[in-house]
Amino acid sequence: MAAQLLEEKLTCAICLVLYGDPVTLPCGHNFCKRCIQGWWQRREKECPECREPCPDRAELRRNVTLSGVLEVLRAAPGPAPAPEAGEPGARCPRHGRPLELFCRTEGRCVCSACTAHQCRDHERALLDAERRAREAQLRARLEVTERQATEVETQLQELQRRSREIQSSACTLSSVASSKFSRLLQALEMQRTLALRGIQAAETQALAQAREEQQRLQGHLDALARDGCRIRALLEQGDDQTFLQESQQLPEPPQPAGPLTLPQWDEEQQLGPLKESLSPLCDLLLQGGSHPRAPAKAADLGPVEAPGPLAPVGSTLCPLRRRLWQNYRNLTFDAGSANRHFYLSRQDQQVQHRRQPQGPAGPGSFELWQVQCAQSFQSGHHYWEVRTSEHSVTLGVAYPELARRRLGPQTDNIGRGPSSWGLCVQEDSVQAWHNGEALRHPGVSGRLLGVDLDLASGSLTFYSLEPETRPLHTFHALFTRPLCPVFWLLEGRTLTLCHRPGATFPREPQEEASVPS
Repeated sequence: MAAQLLEEKLTCAICLVLYGDPVTLPCGHNFCKRCIQGWWQRREKECPECREPCPDRAELRRNVTLSGVLEVLRAAPGPAPAPEAGEPGARCPRHGRPLELFCRTEGRCVCSACTAHQCRDHERALLDAERRAREAQLRARLEVTERQATEVETQLQELQRRSREIQSSACTLSSVASSKFSRLLQALEMQRTLALRGIQAAETQALAQAREEQQRLQGHLDALARDGCRIRALLEQGDDQTFLQESQQLPEPPQPAGPLTLPQWDEEQQLGPLKESLSPLCDLLLQGGSHPRAPAKAADLGPVEAPGPLAPVGSTLCPLRRRLWQNYRNLTFDAGSANRHFYLSRQDQQVQHRRQPQGPAGPGSFELWQVQCAQSFQSGHHYWEVRTSEHSVTLGVAYPELARRRLGPQTDNIGRGPSSWGLCVQEDSVQAWHNGEALRHPGVSGRLLGVDLDLASGSLTFYSLEPETRPLHTFHALFTRPLCPVFWLLEGRTLTLCHRPGATFPREPQEEASVPS
């Protein structure tokens, strides 16, 4: 305490540090010579402490006694005396004073001298007040952390429970699937034999028709050749009388051959019985057996949610949509296929078409305003839902060979050829496209749409889900290669792949069993 009092007595009232070259004014107060000279340059010539005026010709005399005391104090060896009981332990490294305040601007503890110089215009607070505020913040943060930890532990327990259920269900389903596939393989082998026989019989009949037409045309061609020979021989006749007599004896020219009759051959007609026979076989695999499917619980039919903070789908869960959800698939966009103007977000579940492009085009990206999903389907039954910001978007599926390059003025090619099927949603109507042909349907008011792909039965159906679930259009085809969801967006549009909690991602294409084209 005595050392602190001595230090305060030897501190200049202007710079708040130990005197440097102390001088004494006529009033008896002491200051650093440089400090008082600077003070008088900015203000009236008076004492900064008692305000007593100083004569203009007053001489600043050096205080010899104070100078000697300061020299002894500065030359004293050893560390500074330890603080007495009750004093703060830490001192300011600049001024040696106790750290009594906290500078919020610089984020450090300061002394009273710092507040007069370095931290004069900063926000400051007492140490104990700042500590109480920080403690309140940390307690609130600790409470949030503990609550989140409890929630995560609950989620882990639910995940473990669900994992056990999946393991048990997978074991049972594996046994059922093995039995069903054995029966299905036997039925498929029989159907394959019947289908090949039917195709061979239709080929034989069509080729017989072609041979008959070929014989008819060849006979007519021979008759025309004979008639041409007679005419050329007559034209070479030099005797006029003979020429005239023989020209009158020429037979009538052959009649026209008539239209060409092509043999009847319709691939769709040949494949129709095949699809009709395969459909019940798929039903045998998916519906029959000794392990009936349990009815879906209410908890399993919760709302479909878009990624992140997007609002849940608000469509009424009618029986039709409940049935579609049995084959629900959570999908993501393939960033490598996205057009340069497409911006992906929300873990590749949302895409937006913007005017400003981003970076150079990748080797597999669309030059068209399109993007496809990272997942594809080669077998089975699949359903997914999307939410659009407004009209002028196209939903569809396509084979892998769908062109990435623009071949004309069009900005999309979904449904423009035989390898893709699409539904274009316009402001006043929807158009179903395939192989360059479009079927027009009335417009839809909602922005929530569903796609149901049943590869076993060869059907692709598009649904409007708001304000109620209703089918928009169904394509029927024999899909022979993997199909990938693909989308087209007009500038300014946003499209989101809706995710349903508990739904699964489809397997990657390389994991699917290959099917010959």
